[in-house]
Amino acid sequence: MATLSDRLDHLLGKKTADALEEAFDIRTVEDLLRHYPHRYASQGRELAEKDPPEGEHITIIARVTSAAVVKMKNRPGSMLKVVLSTDTQNVDVTFFSPQKVKHVIKPGVRAMFSGTVKYFRQKWSLTHPSYLILPEPRAGSEDPVVNVGRIRGAGDLAGIARASQEAGAGVDMSVFDRALIPLYPATRDVESWTIMKCVRQILDQLDHVDDPLPENIRAERELIGLDEALRSVHLPDTREDVENAHDRLRFDEATALQLVLARRRHDNAERVAPECLPVPGGIADVFEKMLPFQLTEGQHTVADEISADLAQPHPMSRLLQGEVGSGKTIVALRAMLQVVDAGYQCALLAPTEVLATQHARSLRAMLGSLATAGELGAHEKATRVALLTGSMPVAAKRTALNEAITGDAGIVIGTHALIQDNVEFFNLGMVVVDEQHRFGVEQRDRLRSRAREGLSPHLLVMTATPIPRTIAMTVLGDLEVSTLRQLPKGRSPIKSSVVPASQKPQWVARAWERIREDVAEGRQAYVVCSRIGDGEKGDGEDAFDEKAPETKSAVEVYEELSGSIMPDLRVGLLHGRLPADEKDAVMRDFTAGDIDVLVCTTVVEVGVDVPNATIMVIVDADRFGVSQLHQLRGRVGRGKHQGLCILVTEMNPGGPAYERLSNVASTNDGFELAQLDLATRREGDILGAAQSGTTSTLRLLSLLGHEDVIAAASEFARSVIADDPRLENHPGLSAMVTSALDADRIEYLEKT
Repeated sequence: MATLSDRLDHLLGKKTADALEEAFDIRTVEDLLRHYPHRYASQGRELAEKDPPEGEHITIIARVTSAAVVKMKNRPGSMLKVVLSTDTQNVDVTFFSPQKVKHVIKPGVRAMFSGTVKYFRQKWSLTHPSYLILPEPRAGSEDPVVNVGRIRGAGDLAGIARASQEAGAGVDMSVFDRALIPLYPATRDVESWTIMKCVRQILDQLDHVDDPLPENIRAERELIGLDEALRSVHLPDTREDVENAHDRLRFDEATALQLVLARRRHDNAERVAPECLPVPGGIADVFEKMLPFQLTEGQHTVADEISADLAQPHPMSRLLQGEVGSGKTIVALRAMLQVVDAGYQCALLAPTEVLATQHARSLRAMLGSLATAGELGAHEKATRVALLTGSMPVAAKRTALNEAITGDAGIVIGTHALIQDNVEFFNLGMVVVDEQHRFGVEQRDRLRSRAREGLSPHLLVMTATPIPRTIAMTVLGDLEVSTLRQLPKGRSPIKSSVVPASQKPQWVARAWERIREDVAEGRQAYVVCSRIGDGEKGDGEDAFDEKAPETKSAVEVYEELSGSIMPDLRVGLLHGRLPADEKDAVMRDFTAGDIDVLVCTTVVEVGVDVPNATIMVIVDADRFGVSQLHQLRGRVGRGKHQGLCILVTEMNPGGPAYERLSNVASTNDGFELAQLDLATRREGDILGAAQSGTTSTLRLLSLLGHEDVIAAASEFARSVIADDPRLENHPGLSAMVTSALDADRIEYLEKT
């Protein structure tokens, strides 16, 4: 008998096991059984339901009554129109490659068809389904193995038949007797039916699986046992079997996730952090009194939360999220100054050199004489703000490194250069990470390890992409969440509109004219493109699709605007491939008002602050994500004038891409847009797949749709970890953590 920990090469043979490992990193019996079907083909006997639901994937057995090649009405080419006769009704089927199937699918043939139900004028049909030509039933025979000669068919059904074929050319038709046929996530080299054959072979040999969940928890949640769940999810007899298996396996995933997070909270509570008590009359107090404006009520509330955390002997872990332009930087600076008052340093990690340089410039401007320690005219409480980026001149880099290691710089700002081994801090007490989703977990973790031995620095993570609280608390574990919703006084909400370029070219011309009008009044504009140039594709999901609509590059748009459309205006170009000194010079000129129109890529997405910029045109806006569009438009309207964002797209009204843009244009509520974004994205993105270096995701658990499951699992996990932090007395639960979540995901969650 086989156990969950057995290697597959001993059970399936080396060739099959190697293919599974290469395609899906599946090595053991448990790895294979955790590779769940993503849908099930249902048998024709369910067609007692005369009108199956739109979108349902069904399998029917029927006889072809007619098959004719006809010309298509609205485009060149032809199709094969087929009528099938089942026990209860006739069904229309269409094939768009008639030359490939007309010699097989002929009147009188008996076959199995599997496809997705689509309705047109209240009548349903199947379009280009997979099919398998069946032999005529043999009277009185109960043998499921049938010699059908050469298998004739295409798609899933033909593949399943080939996987069921015995050595003597017989096909085990019993698989088609099942009410529900499992279909798996597959690749070209390891197809669904190959996985199904392997799973059936393993389940035939599998010993009873012991259950790691206590019986009282299973009873309370009405969950079936793990052994039953693993068998039912692969070979269910009814839809209820599938639902019961999913309920159990989903709770396992939630429990595994919450055990990791509960262990993190426990470990964090035992770490020691610098106690940074507020210092009356210190640099933080002086800074607050120097501010030329009043903080909003929300900023005061969040600042107080952070201040209280910093005064504790355990490391703060807090997410500061808020609308674009809500004033997160001021709050973060106030917190950093409290740490400086206590004799420690702060590191501010920014995702791009443009943003790091902008942060250094704006923090120095806000601090004034408080940022010039050691210089003539410096305030007696002053510190220094150092900037460290990879492309800085050697002399400037050496100065910044020296200020960090001697402690002269209370605040050190940088990009990934801050994480290099040659960067040392005198006494690091706090790490601030701007736009945390832009950094890998390893990068953040290395910076946090730069404090003195025995100390863990406080951590403040900032993001202008709002994350719903449930997601933040679940995914980010021990991070407390502070939220800024108010905009500073005098800031007007940004107006947005969508322009369908192909249908309304005159509207695009009007957008350029609107830029001219704003520039004439002394203001500035951004024009954002999805790619730089040089023949590359865009940044969207169809970047490698040869049929994807062509997008305009920043270089092309820059040449058009500076050449024929706006030859009399000062047009600049900014993108990530420019040398660092050139990027900085362009940004300085735009900030100073020496550039009227800045054509750029998403290098300006976060943090860039030019109050005089009032209008943004986003070209090929459909190529950007919802949150990205919200971030980008936050670059305008940051001063006293109204901001306008124009979303230009070649997509036609009525399609999903246009609807998404319309949703962005209809609201400035980033929290509403975040919900929309999360609902339409893979949840692997929410979990930080890009950050952890793996595309693996939770398999059945939805962080948006299963809040009750997550809450119950959290309560259970906390109680277990409180008594047994290392799970030494719960080997089953410890094993479940590693089986329900992949190893890279666990490492990611433990370090975030």
